[in-house]
Amino acid sequence: MKLPLLLVAATLCGVPGFAQLPDLYTQEMHGDPPFLSQAGWRPLLNGKDLAGWRSADGKPHEWVATRSVNWKRIFNPKQLTYNPEPGDRIVNGKRGITSDLMSEEKFGDCELYLDFMLPRGSNSGVFLHSHYEVQLFDSYDYTGQLAVGDNGGIYRRLDGSGGAPPRVNSSRPPGQWQSLHIWFRGPKFDAGGKKISNATFLRVLLNEVLVQENVEMAGPTGRHFEIPEASQNPIMLQGDHGSVAFRNIYIRPLGVAAPAEH
Repeated sequence: MKLPLLLVAATLCGVPGFAQLPDLYTQEMHGDPPFLSQAGWRPLLNGKDLAGWRSADGKPHEWVATRSVNWKRIFNPKQLTYNPEPGDRIVNGKRGITSDLMSEEKFGDCELYLDFMLPRGSNSGVFLHSHYEVQLFDSYDYTGQLAVGDNGGIYRRLDGSGGAPPRVNSSRPPGQWQSLHIWFRGPKFDAGGKKISNATFLRVLLNEVLVQENVEMAGPTGRHFEIPEASQNPIMLQGDHGSVAFRNIYIRPLGVAAPAEH
């Protein structure tokens, strides 16, 4: 089967995220999902370091870039193993307890895609606009009633209201890469700065399975960053609730393509 010319060119030229790289531990060859060759997508990781990202609280942090991430089930089940070096993945340090990581750039209505890895029992989150959290959690093998804190849930507000559990448990085992695909519309404001419509998660796919649809956010979720709601704000990755790794973080403006049916 012939690859699209754009994808071939990107692979040959070494554009961040397109080059196929072997994992040092598993020898997995990975690149990007094919749809990321469509119009409008651009990477938020440069494939070598943390340029474009900073500590959310302004303090020194332990996030690092790496070329390979591994989970050792027997020897260290609650941590991820890696070597700090230029690479296309980022990890929140050896302890898994550090500052949240925030993009320097701000975004409005957007479609966001990323891969993440969690060890056993770990907990993280992706905050759209640094306000509205999609929960990342080791929910694999859980068979009870799903809650807002499970993998793919939209977290509740500080007062305990709101939030939305994932529709189904589509989590993969600890140590495996998982995917998160979000269609998000931010809040809207009138000329005087008054909010006239709330932020909405239009669709959320966890590992290509629909887990959220049309979830309106009356306000920020718990542990959001203390900045006002606005038409544009940064993306934030939670770093203080356990080990987590990310790769293939891509974004494009909302509406370049309609959400696919799943």
